[in-house]
Amino acid sequence: MKPEQPVMENFSANVDYMRKRLGVDKSFDVVQLDLEYAGRQMALFLIDGFVKDDILHYLMKLLSRLEPEELEPDPFEKLFKTHLPYIEIDYLDDLNESADQVLSGPTALLVEGIDKVIMIDARTYPVRGPQEPDLERVVRGSRDGYVETIVFNTALTRRRIRDRSLRMEYLQVGRRSKTDVCICYIEDIADMKNVEHLKQTLKAIDTDGLPMGEKTVEEFLGGRHWNPYPVIRYTERPDTAAAHLYEGHVLIMIDGSPSVMITPATFWHHLQHSEEYRQKPLIGAYLRFVRHIAVLLSLFILPLYYLLSVHPSLLSEPIHYIGPEEAGVIPLIIQFLIAEIGIDMLRMAAIHTPSALATALGLVAAILIGQVAVEVGLFSSEVVLYLSVAAIGTFATPSYELSLANRFIRIVLLLISALFGPAGYVAGVTTWILYLANMKTFHIPYLWPFIPFSYRAFRDVLWRIPIPLKNRRPEFLNPQDPDR
Repeated sequence: MKPEQPVMENFSANVDYMRKRLGVDKSFDVVQLDLEYAGRQMALFLIDGFVKDDILHYLMKLLSRLEPEELEPDPFEKLFKTHLPYIEIDYLDDLNESADQVLSGPTALLVEGIDKVIMIDARTYPVRGPQEPDLERVVRGSRDGYVETIVFNTALTRRRIRDRSLRMEYLQVGRRSKTDVCICYIEDIADMKNVEHLKQTLKAIDTDGLPMGEKTVEEFLGGRHWNPYPVIRYTERPDTAAAHLYEGHVLIMIDGSPSVMITPATFWHHLQHSEEYRQKPLIGAYLRFVRHIAVLLSLFILPLYYLLSVHPSLLSEPIHYIGPEEAGVIPLIIQFLIAEIGIDMLRMAAIHTPSALATALGLVAAILIGQVAVEVGLFSSEVVLYLSVAAIGTFATPSYELSLANRFIRIVLLLISALFGPAGYVAGVTTWILYLANMKTFHIPYLWPFIPFSYRAFRDVLWRIPIPLKNRRPEFLNPQDPDR
């Protein structure tokens, strides 16, 4: 529990305490305004750059016109309900909590003779405009996306869900950062046990701050820190978030991050994309089928090709052509590992490369990994071909976190296949399936509805079902209103 400091009777003591608590003399952006209106001393504490100047100027102009008798007999009631005409206004009895609030944006007003701190929420944040997220682009559909300001994100969500039972619960996480966090859900649909579990878990987070926003919170929520697979889905699209809210999911929004966390999320949630629902059902089903094939290829094609190349006896006559025509000087497994590391190096280089130089980097990568690498004998042509297929499958995975996890598993399967042959490959794939089947996301099986099996739900996972036929919410969410 954080210590409390009630508002003292002495006005100067209150001002000195707030001044010391906020470090007014040590930080140039912490502003203290000493004022005198209606015959009373007043003090404003605010953060420069967090406050809308025009609103404070307007309120100060109103206060300057007050006469002493206008604040009698109860100065707090007169100020709070009459002479400070502003929507977002509140009061606190604790100086420590008031200082924490000031650091997050609101303005604190101390008034002589009043044993409360009046909080004026006239804050504003530097913010970019809502634009389409780079990772979730669609051909048809809305072009707005979440931004780094939590209030903007809640407004974008409410714009799509005008439901009286939509709840936005606020709390702060971090001993020092006091980061604003919002838990969003539809009260008439979501399982309240999941909501309470999330709230208790967030309140139990004991850390200085959330420097990486949602990724820091994920490490507290997800558990199993050595698990490469994501148990939380991220989205920067308000329409995607709204669709999950209607199903019964619970969202977590964190101030300073444009990525909204969707909980819980199974393995199959990471394979869905809004583009499937922006097309006709048949086309959307085809796109989802192609995406599933691409993800499977990104996982299994490289280790399977390696096995068939090293053990040609596994090949039947019709597919005997599979395998490198020239073995090359470097062993095949080393070629694959070099290529995998090279692809990751290029990915990191692309992240750090300015947009103006991205095209040049792509040309250099194509020449180095393609033509030159083959000509000098570093790679065989088949290695480049199958690596390209695996890379395309990786980039076709909608979830960036899932694509990285699948890439890691692909490398592990390659190493196991090289060490133990076909038996190692089969054992590796089996272990991978059993590992995913044993995983849980917030007490829910990660592979549901495949394991445990549910025909109707698994059908909806494999195919893009027309919206009029989706008359049931996902049963694993235990929704209060299962029928749509």
